[in-house]
Amino acid sequence: MKTKLITTEGFEKLKNELDHLWRVERPEITKIVTWAAGLGDRSENADYQYNKRKLREIDRRVRYLRKTIEDIQVVEYNPVQEGKVYFGAWVVLEGSDENHLKFRIVGPEEIYGEDHYISIDSPMARACLAKQVDDEVVVQTPSGITIWLVNNIEYMSATM
Repeated sequence: MKTKLITTEGFEKLKNELDHLWRVERPEITKIVTWAAGLGDRSENADYQYNKRKLREIDRRVRYLRKTIEDIQVVEYNPVQEGKVYFGAWVVLEGSDENHLKFRIVGPEEIYGEDHYISIDSPMARACLAKQVDDEVVVQTPSGITIWLVNNIEYMSATM
């Protein structure tokens, strides 16, 4: 089950995507489908078939976005979070081999297309929650237990 949380930035992205699909892409594709349908035999009309499929994909995504936006809870930054890892935090961990790992803990809807974003539902994020700088983070991985040290915690919308 996905956690239904999202950062303010992630919520704005979803709203912008919905707006773009509904106000820009869907009307353009609808015009093409109408034009292609007017050409005659739809069974052999590639323009019609392709754009009709694209229209269904847009409609499916619009329905999904509307439901998600309705059901999701926006979590805004609160100064009480400072010093500990919570939702929306940028975290830098150091491994035993001095390897560094940097990521932001966000909602599951926000991780796609974003480098260094991990879902609050991931084992790494769950292990980091409520930790402070210099705390150990123990994560069960497929290759065994991995121990990391919290190096830095920041709350900001841009990358560190």
